[in-house]
Amino acid sequence: MGKVTGFLEIEREEPRYEPASDRVRHFGEFTIPLSEGRVVDQAARCMDCGIPFCHGDTGCPVNNQIPDWNDLVYQGDWEEAARNLHSTNNFPEFTGRICPAPCEEACTLNLEDTPVAIKTVEQAIADRAIRSGWVKPQPAEMKTGKSVGIVGSGPAGMAAAQQLARAGHEVHVYEREPKAGGLMRYGIPDFKMEKDHIDFRVTQMEAEGVIFHYGENIGISRPLSDLQARHHAVLLCGGAEKPRDVGAEGTHLDGVHYAMPFLVQQNRRVGGEDVSGEFPLVAAGKHVVVIGGGDTASDCIGTSFRQGAIAVTQLDVRPQPPELENKLSTWPNWAVKMRTSSSQAEGAIREFSAGTMKIVGNTKGHVTGVECARVDRKRQPIPGTEFTIKADLVLLAIGFASPVHEGMLNELGAQLDKRGNLFADTFSYRTSVDKVYAAGDMRRGQSLVVWAIREGRQAARAIDMDLMGKTDLPL
Repeated sequence: MGKVTGFLEIEREEPRYEPASDRVRHFGEFTIPLSEGRVVDQAARCMDCGIPFCHGDTGCPVNNQIPDWNDLVYQGDWEEAARNLHSTNNFPEFTGRICPAPCEEACTLNLEDTPVAIKTVEQAIADRAIRSGWVKPQPAEMKTGKSVGIVGSGPAGMAAAQQLARAGHEVHVYEREPKAGGLMRYGIPDFKMEKDHIDFRVTQMEAEGVIFHYGENIGISRPLSDLQARHHAVLLCGGAEKPRDVGAEGTHLDGVHYAMPFLVQQNRRVGGEDVSGEFPLVAAGKHVVVIGGGDTASDCIGTSFRQGAIAVTQLDVRPQPPELENKLSTWPNWAVKMRTSSSQAEGAIREFSAGTMKIVGNTKGHVTGVECARVDRKRQPIPGTEFTIKADLVLLAIGFASPVHEGMLNELGAQLDKRGNLFADTFSYRTSVDKVYAAGDMRRGQSLVVWAIREGRQAARAIDMDLMGKTDLPL
């Protein structure tokens, strides 16, 4: 905990943003960090709550010891706070930026809608640790002679690779793209997390012995069997990239695209990659309609505004949630309530209970609008509520159904769960194929970065146990 009476004396405070009129002119991060003293004040608010739900599975999938490092920050021992934080989370500067902070929802002070600003403190610790030079490579003192191949360099793959390398294994990471990071690099816009944070960790991991192989689309450019033959174990962390079907007529029209190609192309531009050979997906001068109500839809909104969209409308099939949840029926779990992302606050028009009936176009085959209707609780259209929204660009952002099966998974032939994900339990992380493991979204389905880090760490422990008969890696 922090100060005994801190939660009574100090108000909750979060970092401010640059004004929307300024931040939409660039793709960089726009959060204005709190001063050190104000971060200490926020850490001081951590109370002696008895049972800290914030760092159990309900609040923090990686089980960050939140009250401990809040107290260390309050006491002024930032370096020990950084050691504590890194003991459970390989990449706290990632989660401090892009995690939705279920820990704050589970905070006891959230019963009064004033949770400790845990995410703010976490990012402050992580950034200070890197800035101060406390985060250094930790190469293994002894090598095991065992080799592990990891497919995918998203948060699950990166976390597993770092843990296994520190345990002394030779670790090879195979990545389809030119750079590491997975959808953290190519799906999450730079205004939420600039990619030099990923580059820093890649450099650290390379110094720890991790070998990255880029441009390797396993199952396409190289058979998975090659990795199975070369390594003592193979961990699949390829993510869940098959988009859900919106289920409406007109998705074939020009100007209708899935969200991820739109976001990936812009991230490539920002990252200095050559996209001249790709069809340009740009919102400049257009009326944009984003179908979907989640984080990916929000990222499309912010990207569209920065590209120069005339107007952006978001269609959410769900009813508008209440401003505040009923604490007695939801806490400490994640609550459904009205939330406005920074991108939505930049000027998006939000339509709730809006079902997409049909996407319409002109005689040249280009989209011109989206026909909608209000829907009931069963998401069935209500007669007489039809309306049409003008659209020059429609982005489909309703989530991901499963991993892509074509290529690697079809070659593997392992057991799948009922949703089409690779089947593996959360203790052994083994698939039904010998020596092949799975973690992250490829195993659990579309989820959060913090869950991917947890699964990568736990899968690394399971692999180390199988290879060595024992393990010192943490749960």
